[in-house]
Amino acid sequence: MKFAYDFGSLWIILVAGACGALLVLFAVMLVLASFARGRATARFGEPALVAKLESYDATTRRTIKGVMLVIAMLCAFVALARPEFGNGTRLIPATNLDVIVVLDYSKSMYARDIAPSRIARAKAEVARLIKDLPGARFGAVAFAGEPMSFPLTSDGAAIAQFFRQLDPNDMPVGGTATARALERARELFASDPKAKDHVRVIVLVTDGEDLEGDPVSVADECAKEGTRIDVVQIGGRAPEIIPDVGPDGKVTGLRRDEAGRPLTTELTAEGEAQLAKVATQTNGTIVRAEHGETGIDKIAKDLQRMMREELSEKVETVYAEEYAWPLGIALVLLVAEASLSETPRRKKRAPAPAQKKKRAGLRRRAQDAEGAVDAVV
Repeated sequence: MKFAYDFGSLWIILVAGACGALLVLFAVMLVLASFARGRATARFGEPALVAKLESYDATTRRTIKGVMLVIAMLCAFVALARPEFGNGTRLIPATNLDVIVVLDYSKSMYARDIAPSRIARAKAEVARLIKDLPGARFGAVAFAGEPMSFPLTSDGAAIAQFFRQLDPNDMPVGGTATARALERARELFASDPKAKDHVRVIVLVTDGEDLEGDPVSVADECAKEGTRIDVVQIGGRAPEIIPDVGPDGKVTGLRRDEAGRPLTTELTAEGEAQLAKVATQTNGTIVRAEHGETGIDKIAKDLQRMMREELSEKVETVYAEEYAWPLGIALVLLVAEASLSETPRRKKRAPAPAQKKKRAGLRRRAQDAEGAVDAVV
């Protein structure tokens, strides 16, 4: 059994406490009234002598009536709480999972601290992520200075192909505009009519901080909409040389600045804190690449567990409100209490034999008188 109201709520607890206090107060008043009658009897005279003057002792009946009133009030308060009892079971279908992968395609993703390169390894592990989550829908956002997107679809192979055919050299604008990419992911969820009824997750895979926007504010909006952001942070604070990759995918040398020095990539402490806040603001997780792994596989395992345990089919007990039963008991008790008087009804006494004879004589005299009147007439 459970109740329709949440008794963990403060105002429900206050109302329940008030009802309980009212019930206790009413019971105390009945007990005090009984003691008051006893004191009144003692003031009238000796209780033993007064008892002989009473035609009936109504103490038992008064007690029964008081108990019936208290139980009726208790049942009424129980009915007010709207009790619910199990009325069978129902199957809750599995909840769909929508995942948008937001993958960083900035030139720094060509770094080779993860073999064969950050971007190549990330694309391979994203493809495996899609394969390991059958039944989920996927969307895609590839970004550098500007995002490119693919809408949500049940065709995971199309999403994997979208990422596979792109390279950092294909991005029209360089940079790392994480905030714009997350905003584009929000737009993909908002434009899909089914997404609002699904569990929504954004998987952000990046190696750098956003110096152009404010991804934390976008994460706040995602949190309000119930969207979680998991962050995969590739690379750390140690500088990594960025190779120069040609259109054919082959390394032609190192990327250099205007002074001819090799360009390096590293994540600052501020950037690392920024990515961590993006995840924590939405109750997501942040995974940092280590031991030559990107960390995407850890996110995949977490999403697999979610689909297997939290979003899988469940059998739920169906509850039906049964407030009519305690309410009916309360009404029956109130009617019974009103019908039960404090003293039993007095029975009509049969006339004594002497009274019967006297009445019979009077009746005969009346008849004789009527006969004499008739004779004179």
